[in-house]
Amino acid sequence: MQHHPYTSINKSLFVIKENILETLAYFDLFDYPLSRAEIFLFLKNKYDFNVFEEALKSLLNCEIIYRFDKFYTLKNEHNLVIRRNGGNKKAAELIKTAEKVGNFLIRFPFVRGIAISGSLSKNFADDHSDIDLFIITAENKLWIARTLMHCFKKLTFLANKEHLFCMNYYIDEHNLEIAEKNIYTAIEIATLIPLQGDLIFEKFYAKNAWTRDYLPNKTMRIASAKPVKYVYLKRLLEALFNNAAGCRLDDMLMKITSGRWQKKTQQKKLNSHGIIMGMDTGKHFAKPDPENFQNKLLGRYQCRVDKVLQTYENTVAHLR
Repeated sequence: MQHHPYTSINKSLFVIKENILETLAYFDLFDYPLSRAEIFLFLKNKYDFNVFEEALKSLLNCEIIYRFDKFYTLKNEHNLVIRRNGGNKKAAELIKTAEKVGNFLIRFPFVRGIAISGSLSKNFADDHSDIDLFIITAENKLWIARTLMHCFKKLTFLANKEHLFCMNYYIDEHNLEIAEKNIYTAIEIATLIPLQGDLIFEKFYAKNAWTRDYLPNKTMRIASAKPVKYVYLKRLLEALFNNAAGCRLDDMLMKITSGRWQKKTQQKKLNSHGIIMGMDTGKHFAKPDPENFQNKLLGRYQCRVDKVLQTYENTVAHLR
């Protein structure tokens, strides 16, 4: 006797398949095929691995998804796997450079943690890739730390090394919890590669335990971070600014920087990727916001999910 398509067993498989398609749809936005293990890690629900494998094989057999070598994708394009393999090799080289960058930047005053973010944290790089960094600073000293670090970055332009020091996202110890809670921020947090500050990243992940609601199978990489070493000059500079005058200076630098970025956005100045520059700022954070990138990406993701799920449902209906 055949099962009806919506018996409890088949309905459960149907949901798993939808989760697999949603996961592939997200990374499809970046033309990044996933391995079987990676798909499982980024699923939004927990499943028995054997049941997951059965669902994956079923999607392959229906040609809803495609497999090339060990990677799966929604697109029937083998070139995506070639692109990924090349990007993974470049990323391995660039991550070694990023570790050296982290060893240097952690010496700046009030810097408590450094992690690799962006595409490099997903193990992908190309000839034009930057080293994007996520920085955690001491409480109420974010803008002093950021200003000193970005003054140094201006010097890197002279050696054409600015792409190695893309310190994009800052938060301080006062506000470790990321305000925006969605699949994009969950994946960004889960894929961070901490380089420096093991203790602060342990606190950071504890404050962002909400990411498990989106990625229950993904574990955080705290172990990759080194303990912070306090060199003499760092201690001295922190002592100079660890007072009321330092707090006032931090407030002043925040106002100056925020004002300059607002002007850049109003004047529609473009960043190195040709996108209008933008930055969202506050006392305890500074984060990039080029043309409201996050909301646009989530909109594209939802459209992609709707399209692939509709295709899948039509296929299921045809097979009944």
